Amino acid sequence: MFIDTAKIFVKSGDGGNGAISFRREKYVPLGGPDGGDGGNGGSIVLKADKNMTTLLDFSYHRKFVADNGGKGEGSKCYGKDGENLIIKVPMGTIVRDFESNKIMCDLAHDGDTYIVCRGGKGGKGNCKFCTPTRQAPDFAEPGMPGEERFIKLELKLLADVGLLGFPNVGKSTLLSVVSKARPKIANYHFTTLKPNLGVVSLNGIQNFVIADIPGIIEGASEGVGLGLDFLRHIERTRLLIHVVDISGIEGRDPLEDFKRINEELKNYSIKLWDRPQIVAANKCDMLFDEEVFENFKKELNKMGYDKIFKISAATNQGVEELMKEAAKMLTEIPVKDLEISSDELFIQEEKRFTYTIQKQGEDTFVVEGSFVDRLLNSVNVNDPDSLRYFHKVLRNKGIFDELKEMGVQDGDTIRLNDFEFEFLL
Repeated sequence: MFIDTAKIFVKSGDGGNGAISFRREKYVPLGGPDGGDGGNGGSIVLKADKNMTTLLDFSYHRKFVADNGGKGEGSKCYGKDGENLIIKVPMGTIVRDFESNKIMCDLAHDGDTYIVCRGGKGGKGNCKFCTPTRQAPDFAEPGMPGEERFIKLELKLLADVGLLGFPNVGKSTLLSVVSKARPKIANYHFTTLKPNLGVVSLNGIQNFVIADIPGIIEGASEGVGLGLDFLRHIERTRLLIHVVDISGIEGRDPLEDFKRINEELKNYSIKLWDRPQIVAANKCDMLFDEEVFENFKKELNKMGYDKIFKISAATNQGVEELMKEAAKMLTEIPVKDLEISSDELFIQEEKRFTYTIQKQGEDTFVVEGSFVDRLLNSVNVNDPDSLRYFHKVLRNKGIFDELKEMGVQDGDTIRLNDFEFEFLL
């Protein structure tokens, strides 16, 4: 089964809490604090693996959680760092943040890695808060929480050449003739329901990878049929072979088919529409009027297309010349990574603890937010040294200055979650 999209949940490990500990050894008076730091949480790392060809594994396993960091201990023992969780994905996988739909990374080469969620940092033990004036701190820092998010994986096939065209024009037959790939071939539309890859190997040319993309219909760029699902697979190709049915046995005009497919390319991506194309007029063995091909060729020449080959995938007529021309053009087209504009790129921001201040009534100010939660978890407000540290953090953070700007008065109540104190100017 070929699966080329997946939505998964990833969460990095939380940092371990710092330890509150004091040396208590015989013959060592006033040993002092010796609580160690907590370990860092494990990160979630995505890694491109050339041995994977589909996202099928993520149909069954959708939740990935890295290890938490260990807690700090006495004797200045640090907690163990959580192990990073490495998730292998196929080469050519685009990673998107599910909420914003912006691109986080493009894992196009074997071994490429990306940290999609960073592990939380371990908290400091109480020995780190020891100063000449605070010699026995009775508090430690909690570990930072890990990151979590839903991400979307999109597989875009890595091929040099993409076969493009309406359903049933002979793309799969052409792929089977020029490579060892064995796609499903039948005389009805939409025989191909998943992309197929093959390697073209002919004497005198450099081998290249060719992709048979399922038939595209009018409106594909707007999501009609399975268009969007398959248009992305030719985004990485350097060259397109546009296959048309020149015989007209199905009652379609090959020129109109050519224009419609190119219009869909243009609507989907202007870069894809501007990609070099070779036109393969297929099923020429069933063509009874040679003027049809000549007229078709003249019209395409007027539109600026000069690489036009009359072929028959069923009888091999003209196929070798077509492949040699494709190989020649590939030597002149540089290999480029997928271009991602700044508007499409997801920017990972460093986790910050924030707060808000609101006035309630005439003499009460409420301070709320993740900064408040973290601060109250790290201090013991019943200990004088810890309480002094608590007020120092509020002052350094600028909360006291902001309260003064909001008009706080001497004796007003400041509330942080369940803890209250009187403000003194």
